[in-house]
Amino acid sequence: MPHIELSFFSRDLSDEQQQALANDLCEVVKKHFGSRDESLSVALHPVAKENWKTQVYDPRIRAEIDRLVKKPGYEM
Repeated sequence: MPHIELSFFSRDLSDEQQQALANDLCEVVKKHFGSRDESLSVALHPVAKENWKTQVYDPRIRAEIDRLVKKPGYEM
């Protein structure tokens, strides 16, 4: 039952673009986990650039840096 959450700088994505992104993310997860579409869920979290540090970087990246499989190439 993978649940995918993606945070990103806010941008205008149409419903079609959001669905295409979710479909692409699901294809990758299905490939690596052998999941089926009905077991997957996706949440997209647009974050204003000025809020990235407080809403994403500090609580979800820096706080868990040792658990990240892929670390960012930047620090804040």
